[in-house]
Amino acid sequence: MSIKVVAIDNSEELLDKITGILEEMKEVELLGSFSDAVTAMQYIKEHPVNLVFSDVVMPDISGITLAAKLYELANPPEVVLLSGIPGFSLEAWKIRAYGFIIKPYKKNQIKKIVDQYIAENDTVE
Repeated sequence: MSIKVVAIDNSEELLDKITGILEEMKEVELLGSFSDAVTAMQYIKEHPVNLVFSDVVMPDISGITLAAKLYELANPPEVVLLSGIPGFSLEAWKIRAYGFIIKPYKKNQIKKIVDQYIAENDTVE
């Protein structure tokens, strides 16, 4: 089983970090890494995606706004929000984000979310 994943972060360094982590996971098919939420949203609307890892604080659209818009899609992906600001965890809860990880994140935190998704969605192709 592999899950289709997208990563979004306007910090090039952090985007490279999460991209590297996701590329190492055999159960993940990384469909794309995006530095802006608008481009990512357009991609997700046109391609089936299971799980999105998104920074919260970004220009144009915040990760919270992005998640809320994605959850309106016919077949929405689950969204995991990433932030260095713990206070955003309440906002993540309000929009029913799949997960919230405080930066700086570690590989085991990303793996835990991926494993949880797989366990809850054993029908993923």
